[in-house]
Amino acid sequence: AKVGDKRLLLDVYVPKNPKNQQPDQLPVIVWIHGGAWRAGNKRHCPALPFTEDGFVVASISYRLSQEAIFPAQIEDCKAAIRWLRANAKKYRIDSDRIGVWGSSAGGHLVALLGTSGDVPSLEGSSGNLNQSSRVQAVCDFFGPTDFLRMDADSLPGGPIVHDSADSPESQLIGAPIQENPDKVATANPITYVSADDPPFLIVHGDQDPLVPWQQSKYLFDALRKAGVKHTDLHVIKGAKHGFGGNHEVNELVAAFFQKQLREERQSTSSRH
Repeated sequence: AKVGDKRLLLDVYVPKNPKNQQPDQLPVIVWIHGGAWRAGNKRHCPALPFTEDGFVVASISYRLSQEAIFPAQIEDCKAAIRWLRANAKKYRIDSDRIGVWGSSAGGHLVALLGTSGDVPSLEGSSGNLNQSSRVQAVCDFFGPTDFLRMDADSLPGGPIVHDSADSPESQLIGAPIQENPDKVATANPITYVSADDPPFLIVHGDQDPLVPWQQSKYLFDALRKAGVKHTDLHVIKGAKHGFGGNHEVNELVAAFFQKQLREERQSTSSRH
């Protein structure tokens, strides 16, 4: 897609296996990077090993907060999902099996993708608007949700004052968060939770100094209350902002995408 003079880019990684050794249509995992919405890029993609298991992997870019304020970021993510659907045949993607995974700011954006699949105000106006931006599975690593409660839940001595005018959250919405609760609500994935949201795997460290783990609990509670099936929250004891190649966490993620994008699809197909 193109927004003004900016081209929105993504990288697509397709499994090497010859076509006759893989199904014609493969599930896809989309990685969305973190960086407080103001840094980071698509080059580092921890989802890449999934190509060895027969997943297509995409790593996407989005406008950062110094380029454009919210909802530009989620609009760009949705444009990427629509592009993948529009180009599904070229990359052997099953457009009914799109999972998303992100950490920190990327965790916030994948959560929003999961809960706002039917929200026109967040779709934007560029890139394959005839396609759906819905996703079928969400893996959210320590993503913020309710910005207004972050300072209240922060660990003592945390390095960020989230309520300040120059905090990442305030920069994202373009104004101090506590003075603009309505704008903050539009960026909160919990605002859009409904019973038809996809399965969620949420993982957070209980010693995270940047994003309090309660942010994930609020989202988990809202999804459960709405009746969203296959919603899981794993709070990792002693973990900070990231898990450093934690084997247990890697296994959780692999099992989640395998179940939701492969096994669930196969069982649904067999029932039909």
